[in-house]
Amino acid sequence: MANSPRILLVDDEPDLLDLMELTLVKMGLETDRAVSVAEAQTRLAQTHYDLCLTDMRLGDGEGLEVIATASALAAPVPVAVITAYGNAGNAVAALKAGAFDYLAKPVALDQLRALVKSALKIPGAMQADGPASDLIGQSATMQDIRARIAKLARTQAPVHIAGESGSGKELAARLIHRLSNRADKPFVAVNCGAIPETLMESEFFGYRKGAFTGADADRNGFFQAADDGTLFLDEVADLPLSMQVKLLRVLQEKKVRKVGATTEEPVDVRIISATHQNLAALVESGRFRQDLYYRLNVIDLVMPSLRDRAEDIPEMARFLLDKLGGSEVKLDRDAEKALSAYAFPGNVRELENTLERALALCEDQHISAADLSLAPALPATNGGAPGSKYPLQDYLDQMERVAILEALEQTRFNKTAAARVLGVTFRSLRYRLERLGIE
Repeated sequence: MANSPRILLVDDEPDLLDLMELTLVKMGLETDRAVSVAEAQTRLAQTHYDLCLTDMRLGDGEGLEVIATASALAAPVPVAVITAYGNAGNAVAALKAGAFDYLAKPVALDQLRALVKSALKIPGAMQADGPASDLIGQSATMQDIRARIAKLARTQAPVHIAGESGSGKELAARLIHRLSNRADKPFVAVNCGAIPETLMESEFFGYRKGAFTGADADRNGFFQAADDGTLFLDEVADLPLSMQVKLLRVLQEKKVRKVGATTEEPVDVRIISATHQNLAALVESGRFRQDLYYRLNVIDLVMPSLRDRAEDIPEMARFLLDKLGGSEVKLDRDAEKALSAYAFPGNVRELENTLERALALCEDQHISAADLSLAPALPATNGGAPGSKYPLQDYLDQMERVAILEALEQTRFNKTAAARVLGVTFRSLRYRLERLGIE
């Protein structure tokens, strides 16, 4: 028993302490008690704990003080908080302060056991510059992003990733998953904008045999597929309001009901969402539910555009060339300067497409500025705008380029679907792609 994980229970309700202690002892764990913030801080300073469970409201202070103490230790202790039923504000505050997860009163023992099992699998030390092979760049911005991702990986809190199309939102989500205690479980990525509204419920929650025409066998949905792992909701702003209501219920209850089923099934899924749109503005306009927004946006991560970290472009270009099979190909100095000066409205995705095209055009394993075929007069600007409005045709081309790249990103480069999003014919889109040099 000496090597069993030790857990600190902090609460001023003796009955709840008894219940939690009995449950954890039956799991083969060792426990200590504290009935105040001061006692908890003393115990954390004197004893090594693998997990701390604390109430948010204590006689001499708040659970946030316990979180701060546990996080400041040389070997930080994961903390889960216990909140009053329906007090989502306290839970969000605790998660933002660094709590691993939360439980609502009255404490459900099955949820307590699941939380403890999950917490005890947290990696002890995660480096900010760990396995982030696809998040390239040594700029201060990217170092901050990697450090923040390492912190986010230690919690179970929902994360919302904002950023322009092609800025690496899915790469960030995958890294959060890979550094988390769920790393050996599924990572399921879903493009919310690519699923027809009529199929959304069955795709997300699954269905029972006979639920509708063509349902000839039971089928799991995205939530069941991601059980114990991470579900990445890309372009979450594209969810229709009717689906937003159903998603909110699943996040609140942690249960899903298959189409055609009469009972709900529990699921343990961490949600990471992303969009290139402004979710707060969509809430203001009534296109996105405010309650769902607060559920998804517990912690936010903003991915920088490529033009905001131009110093990373040469290193990123070298990485992408190696990835594309051009490890022997060299970029000349003029090509590097041209890449660093270009605005890249399509961000890393556009840089990769540019280099792939250049690989096909270059001679003697040498890429020149001419091989890049970059659109002219598209300098980056401090505000991230696409450049000067003059000459007018260059400005209009830039606007068109941004819209097309966003549509392609949204549809995962399905050109037929992108043409539908843009409201143009496939032939028209193909002409525009050739004219703007996007292909």
